[in-house]
Amino acid sequence: MIKILCVGKLKEDYLKSLVADYQKRISKYHPLQIIEVKDENNLQEEGKSLQKYINGKDLLICLDINGQKQSSKEFARLIDKSFISYSTITFIIGSSLGLPEDIKKMCQQKISFSDMTFPHGLFRGLLLEQIYRAFKINNNETYHK
Repeated sequence: MIKILCVGKLKEDYLKSLVADYQKRISKYHPLQIIEVKDENNLQEEGKSLQKYINGKDLLICLDINGQKQSSKEFARLIDKSFISYSTITFIIGSSLGLPEDIKKMCQQKISFSDMTFPHGLFRGLLLEQIYRAFKINNNETYHK
């Protein structure tokens, strides 16, 4: 399973549509669960909310501006190889406050998509698109260029 833990809810309809579209696409390849926790405007409270959904047996990947940058093909290989050892890959997206250090320390991987800052909802769509792209790459299907 792929699990995405997010701080905050999507408000904009166009982002909800984007996420729903990629959820549907990804579900043809693998089960996907998105869990939203409340945006508390307090990093420690957000961390406590996230921890309720973190399983130590999962591969935990934090999305962090200071994380490692990867190409789409490298990301696809990461997903493919991870399912050999883990039944669930959990991606964690923080709020505008970021992620608490204790959550970051729990993660086996930290990935950055860019040095730029993105709106939370748009980034969720970007992550889902890259997960979908990874499945297309790993199944040798046309999509990736």
